[in-house]
Amino acid sequence: MTTNTTIGSSGTTVSPTLLDTMNGASSTSSTGSTSSTSGTSGTSATDLQNTFLQLLVAQLQNQDPTNPMDSSQMTSQLAQISTVQGISQLNTSLSSLSTQLSAGQQSQAALLIGSTVLAPGNSISVASGKASAFGVTLANDVSDLQVVVKNSAGTIVNTIDLGKQSAGTIPVGWTPTDSAGNTLADGTYTITAAGTINGQQATATTLTGATVQSVVMQSSGTAGLVLSNGSTVGLTSVAAIL
Repeated sequence: MTTNTTIGSSGTTVSPTLLDTMNGASSTSSTGSTSSTSGTSGTSATDLQNTFLQLLVAQLQNQDPTNPMDSSQMTSQLAQISTVQGISQLNTSLSSLSTQLSAGQQSQAALLIGSTVLAPGNSISVASGKASAFGVTLANDVSDLQVVVKNSAGTIVNTIDLGKQSAGTIPVGWTPTDSAGNTLADGTYTITAAGTINGQQATATTLTGATVQSVVMQSSGTAGLVLSNGSTVGLTSVAAIL
């Protein structure tokens, strides 16, 4: 047997279902089965918000004018439910916006197919007296910047002195010769960069050039560029488009 709850001096009652929903509980029948007015528990933010509104209105209608009830707690809870509902709607909107941005990013990345870009890497190729594009990224201004070139055996064949450089991306144009001025043989070479600031070593990242062959979706949901050197990089990793 269920008992209604009295609100106010006039004796107005509120059903147990309303109070159970408000308290997050379910009313049970004499057989022990759980029941609700809709057949499912009204636990959504909208259902709880409507329940609180009904209870608040009933409280206001039946309160004693000379001794009004304190509705501040109920109003605070209603505001919290509205906040949760707003956050849920915001998350849905942001998820939709993220999907749209990812689709737009894929379309923009496709425009780079066939272009040569500079991305983090440490190898360059030499063919017919020409070297593939490469460069260096500096976090700070340096008083001197040098790029060391090594052959497949790990032997230094040349050191390129680029002198004083400002922070940022620095594309390097270089005729592939050894330290004696002889043309380097065709093949793959490794590059490393070293910068100095007042005699102290500075951070320098080498970049290698490659042609964008295709665009793929990465596990993170962002666009990835498949390069001719076999690597796949994100758009944010591209330091320069040549």
